[in-house]
Amino acid sequence: MARKIGSRYTAHQILGRGSAGTVWLGEGPEGPVAIKLLREDLASDQELVGRFVQERTALLGLEHPHVVSVRDLVVDGNDLALVMDLVRGTDLRTRLDRDRRLAPEAAVAIAADIADGLAAAHAMGVVHRDVKPENVLLDMQGPLGPGGSHRALLTDFGVAKLIDTPRRTKATKIIGTPDYLAPEIVEGLPPRASVDIYALATVLYELLAGFTPFGGGHPGAVLRRHVTETVVPLPGIPDELWQLIIQCLAKAPASRLRASELGSRLRELLPMLAGMAPLEVDEPDTESVEEADREERPAGPEPAGERVRRRGAVPLVPGAKPADSNRDTHTSMRVPAPDELAGGAHGTARAPRASGTPRPGSARNRAAARRRRLALGAGAVAVAAAIGVGAWLSTSGDDSSAPPQDTKNSAPQSP
Repeated sequence: MARKIGSRYTAHQILGRGSAGTVWLGEGPEGPVAIKLLREDLASDQELVGRFVQERTALLGLEHPHVVSVRDLVVDGNDLALVMDLVRGTDLRTRLDRDRRLAPEAAVAIAADIADGLAAAHAMGVVHRDVKPENVLLDMQGPLGPGGSHRALLTDFGVAKLIDTPRRTKATKIIGTPDYLAPEIVEGLPPRASVDIYALATVLYELLAGFTPFGGGHPGAVLRRHVTETVVPLPGIPDELWQLIIQCLAKAPASRLRASELGSRLRELLPMLAGMAPLEVDEPDTESVEEADREERPAGPEPAGERVRRRGAVPLVPGAKPADSNRDTHTSMRVPAPDELAGGAHGTARAPRASGTPRPGSARNRAAARRRRLALGAGAVAVAAAIGVGAWLSTSGDDSSAPPQDTKNSAPQSP
C-alpha cells in the first residue's frame, strides 16, 4: 500500500527491514528512489531530529561512484527519512549467503570499491562507523569488474552518527555491529576514520574466508576478541594481500592504512589474483562457538528458538533475526569494563584449521587433552607399581643377615 513521505515522495513497497528502520521503493520528482524510513521511536526523539537536520549538508554533499548518494532528508510529523539513490541489485550479505565466499580477485575488487568510497567520505570528515556486508550494495545493472565482480556502493552513511546521541548512549555507548567493531570503539574511544578501515579489512577477510576473524558466539565474547586476540593467516592467499589485511586489522589505529592508500594497494594486487579459485578453508567448529556462547550467557535458560550464527554479523540485540533482504544489525551496547576485556587467548578464536583437526580450546580438544592426561596418569601408576613389585621381589628371598656380595667382580665358587 502506497504512503506519502513528506510532500515530494511516495513509498510503494518495502524492500527490507532493519533495526534502525524500513527501506521502501519510492518515487520522487526525478524518478525512482530508495527511502529509508527510521523507526517511529527515533523519529519522536527531538534531539535526534535536531542532529538529523544538522547533518543534512554533510550527507547531501557526499557524492561518489562507490557511495549511495543521499538526495534528501525528510522530517514530517512522525516521519524521519533518508531519500537515497535506488541501486538495482542486492546487498553483499545476500551474495555471501548464496556463495559463502568469493574468489580473491572479486573480493579484492569489491573491497577496493568500498575503500574508494570511504576515502571520499573521510576527505569530507565523514566517518561511516558501520561498514559491513549489509551496508554494501552491488549494482547488477552496470558492467562487470575484475573477477566478474559487480560495482560496490557503500550505503547508510551517517546513520550510526545520527542514532548515537548523548542521551541515547548514556548507558549503552557502543554503536555498531560486533563482528566489525574496531578495538578502540570497544574500549570506549571516539570513532575516527581508522575504524572504517578496520571494519573494511574484516569484511575483506569474510569475503575470502566465509566467516569473520573474531565473530561467533555471544556478543560480549566477540567484543573481547577484538581487543585481546590476533588473527591467524588465511592459507592460500598471496603474502602481499595478507600483509595488507593484518596491517588494517592492527589494534593500534595509527598503524592502519588510510582509505585512499588501501584502495590503491588493493587494485595493484588484482593482476596477481586473476583466475584464483575461492579459498578452501574450514569454518570454526560449531561446537566450540556454541560452548563459548554458553559460557558468556547470563545464568538461566536459553531463549527459545535462539541459535548461534556461525557466519556473518552477530546482532547485539539478543534474538534479533536478520530475515530481510536489507538486514541491519546496527544497534547499541554498553562499553565492557576493563576486567571484562582482560584475559582470554591471544590467538584467534576463529582460526582456519586443517580438515578434521579440533580447534585449540574447543570441547573436542579439551576432551582429547583430558584423555591424554588420564592415559599418562594411568601409565605412571603402572610404572610405579612395577617398580615397587620388582623391589619387593629382589629383597624378599634374601637373608638380611648375610653380608652383601659384590656381584660386579665376584667369581664363581667351587663346589
